[in-house]
Amino acid sequence: MASSTGIPQNNPGLSEQEPLLGRPGDASQADKPLYYNFAIGTATVAQAGIWVLTAIVWGAVFSNELIFFSAHPLLNSAAILFLVQGILVLQPTHTATQKRNGTYVHAGLNDVALAAAIAGLVIIEINKGDHGHFESPHAILGLITYIFLAIQAFVGITQYFVPQIYGGVSNAKKLYKYHRASGYVILVLALATICAATETGFNKNVLGIQLWAVIVASVITVLGVFARIKKQKLGF
Repeated sequence: MASSTGIPQNNPGLSEQEPLLGRPGDASQADKPLYYNFAIGTATVAQAGIWVLTAIVWGAVFSNELIFFSAHPLLNSAAILFLVQGILVLQPTHTATQKRNGTYVHAGLNDVALAAAIAGLVIIEINKGDHGHFESPHAILGLITYIFLAIQAFVGITQYFVPQIYGGVSNAKKLYKYHRASGYVILVLALATICAATETGFNKNVLGIQLWAVIVASVITVLGVFARIKKQKLGF
């Protein structure tokens, strides 16, 4: 907005809500219900990417005979789907009430994501039996993602619901920006793990998921999510 002199005026309220791409309102919940956050701004792009990716995996699995191992890709793709929803629902919040309600839903979605991921890990470990573990790029990336996701969930829950272990609310809040940043890193790791899964024997011999399709869906997801990042929430 310009002043009478024609010089643009700074609007702190807008700059605080400005995402990396688009206009300030593109990533602001404003006075809308919480569920709008799943589709505000470039969330529709992220939703398109993650749902297509999930459909690719589930379609390939259900197009073949279901076996015990089939649960592994189903559970892990579902985990990433819930992880993305957990990010999207919290990004546009800015009032105290919105942040509180968004945090509850965010925590619930991420708990489901973590439970699905752990179940997927259990499936692969049982299926492997006495064979080699964590040897392929997919397995190594998967293990790293599992560890980071577990740490992320622990820190996220404790810093908000049990801040006393960090020396109080003030100290716990200092970790928020690192929790947010690491969440985006985990998302990229999880998507990279799925990309690496296309090079496994099970995919090449059974599922037949194309690497290019996974990469395209993953890039679309990342672009949609990252475009709504608010720099000030990361400490910039």
